[in-house]
Amino acid sequence: MALVPEVLWAQRSSATDPEKNYLYVTITVPDVQAANLKLDVKPTSVKFAGHSDSLKKDYALELELYSEIDEGHTKVNHTAKNVQLVLRKKELKEEFWPRLLKEAKKVHFLKTDFDKWVDEDEQEDAPEDDLAAGGMGGMGGMPGMGDMSSMMGGAGGDFGGIDFSKLGGAGMGGEEGEEEGEDEDDEDMPELEEDDEAASSSKPTSKIEEVN
Repeated sequence: MALVPEVLWAQRSSATDPEKNYLYVTITVPDVQAANLKLDVKPTSVKFAGHSDSLKKDYALELELYSEIDEGHTKVNHTAKNVQLVLRKKELKEEFWPRLLKEAKKVHFLKTDFDKWVDEDEQEDAPEDDLAAGGMGGMGGMPGMGDMSSMMGGAGGDFGGIDFSKLGGAGMGGEEGEEEGEDEDDEDMPELEEDDEAASSSKPTSKIEEVN
């Protein structure tokens, strides 16, 4: 029987800007290969299923959300530790959702993500998360994936289950650029060494002249 993974959540709200009106949902299951992961995001629900290689266990989850989301703008980041989602709330509203789930009952697997949580009146001062801002890449093979609409292929919003085996492993946008930057720095190093050698070779000459 599949286990229920731990879920962390936080939120932001806005009455005017859809991009600042979203939920953070992190499904904590380590070492889930893309081939063993399925995600189904609908306007009122999120379904997840995956197998952890390190824990050798199957996990499954279904969240019935408090209100509707715009599933076409869902952002996903699949890492070795978890699956991170940013879900855009459909209704623009200044007030926070009172809870994540439709039913007002406490569930053992759902916890507040205090690393991302801010109070309603402190939202303007809170730094924007890379994933929420679209600065984090999606799955490997899909560089610069900004939202779920790029995965739908014009399917009109009903993309059903996402088969991650077709998307490759996890990836982070910008890693390639960082590696190139490091290579460029390395290429500059020999010039610095040559400068040092030139400086050191000039010092003995000056000392000899002083002795003369």
